[in-house]
Amino acid sequence: MKANKREMPNYLQSIDGLMANQSQMASTVTFSETGGPEVLTINHINIPAPAANEVRILVKAIGLNRAEAMWRSGAYIEEPILPAKLGYDASGIIESVGSNVKNFAVGDQVGTIPAFSQNEYGVYGELILMPAHAVIKSPPSLSFEQVAAIWNPFITSYGALIDGAHLYAGQSVLITAASSSVGLAAIQVANMVGAVPIALTRKSDKKQQLLDAGAAYVIATEEEDVVAVVKEITKGRGADVVFDPVGGPLFAQLLLALTRGGQMFLYGALSDEVTPLQLIDVLNQVPVIKGYTVWDITKDPERVEKARKFVFSGIASGALKPMIAKKFAFEQIVDAHRFLESNQQIGKIVVTV
Repeated sequence: MKANKREMPNYLQSIDGLMANQSQMASTVTFSETGGPEVLTINHINIPAPAANEVRILVKAIGLNRAEAMWRSGAYIEEPILPAKLGYDASGIIESVGSNVKNFAVGDQVGTIPAFSQNEYGVYGELILMPAHAVIKSPPSLSFEQVAAIWNPFITSYGALIDGAHLYAGQSVLITAASSSVGLAAIQVANMVGAVPIALTRKSDKKQQLLDAGAAYVIATEEEDVVAVVKEITKGRGADVVFDPVGGPLFAQLLLALTRGGQMFLYGALSDEVTPLQLIDVLNQVPVIKGYTVWDITKDPERVEKARKFVFSGIASGALKPMIAKKFAFEQIVDAHRFLESNQQIGKIVVTV
C-alpha cells in the first residue's frame, strides 16, 4: 500500500470545519490492571476534539515496542495510571487539528514519535489525539505500515550513535538485542556512516539473518566468548561503542570488550538479573557509561529536526529501511503482544487498523 494523497477518502476534503470541534467514539486498547498480554482490552471510548496544540489522527498502522510490554506489565520506568492507554509508534491521516497548530493540515499523512508519556497519550486506537510536537509528516514513498516501523527504532539509534557517540567511519559498535527493531535500525545507522556493526544475539540461530540485515559480524553470547571474539575482530583494540538495552550479567563482558575510554549507551533494562559493575574493570577501562532514553532527542525540537533529516536522507538513499517482522490485525492485539514477548521476531511487529 503506497501512502499517497490520491488515495485519500473524499470526506477528508471538507472534514476540517465539520469535525474539529466534535468528540467521537472509537475503538481503543486499554488495560485496567498490570500483567500479561491478556490484560489488554479493546473498548469503545470517547476521543475529544483536539486541544489547541494537538492533532487528531485516523490511525492506519501501529508499531509495537518492548517498552509497551514493560508498561503493560508494570515494569517500565514510569508507573501507569489505571486504566491506561499505551503505545508510541503509529501512522495515519490527520483528521482534525487544534487552533494553534500551523504545520499540519487535515489530510496530511503522518507518523508519531515517542515524545510523550503514555499516561497522557497512547496510539493503540482507531482515532487518537497527539501533541503536534510528536508528529512528523510521512515520506510519500512509504506505506502506512512502513511509517509505523520507522521512528522509535531509527530515532533511538540515531540519538545514541550519532547525536551521542558521534560514531564515525571505521569505528566498531557492539549492538545487543540485535534482532529487535532498534537493534536492526542501529546496524543500518552504523553502516550508513561507515562504522562496523557487531551484532550480539543469544543463540546462533539468528546469525545468518543478522548478517543479511547488514551486520559485519554476529556473536552468539550464550555460545561464544564475547570478549575474545570482539578482541579478535578489532585486532586487540576493543569496540569503540556499546549500544545495549539489556543490562544483566552480559554487562560485565561488554565492559571488558570495550576499548579503553570507549562509550557505553544503556537504553533499556530488559534483564531481570542484577547488572554487575566491577570497579577494578572500570578503573582499567575508564569507560564513559551513559544512561540514554529516546526522550533525550524527542523533547528537543532542534535535535528532532536533525534526526528527521538524517532518517529521511537514509530512507531516500536506501541506507535505512524499516524492517517488518510480522503483521497483526487490530483485533489481534493480545496475540501481537504475545508474539512481541516471544523474542521470535526479527524486526518490527506492526498492527494494522
